[in-house]
Amino acid sequence: MSGKWKWVILWLLSRDNVKRYGEIKKDLDHITHKMLSQQLKDLESNLLINRKEYPQIPPKVEYSITEKGKTLIPILELMAQWGDKNHSDKN
Repeated sequence: MSGKWKWVILWLLSRDNVKRYGEIKKDLDHITHKMLSQQLKDLESNLLINRKEYPQIPPKVEYSITEKGKTLIPILELMAQWGDKNHSDKN
């Protein structure tokens, strides 16, 4: 799992269950459209997220975390706990 945004995207989807592309982009305001699109494609190809496309105009696409993706959430929680405990050590 390379790329700094994939972990954040998984975390967002684990909290909100379903998000549209624009909602993810809004939550990650420093990510480019190209980077977000690539990260979502990579996560989908690794079966960590689902992409559901609705045939309408304008196009509507929703993303959700898969059961396989959910298995990574305990790791993310441990990383967050470690970061909280060790954040003050860098001073």
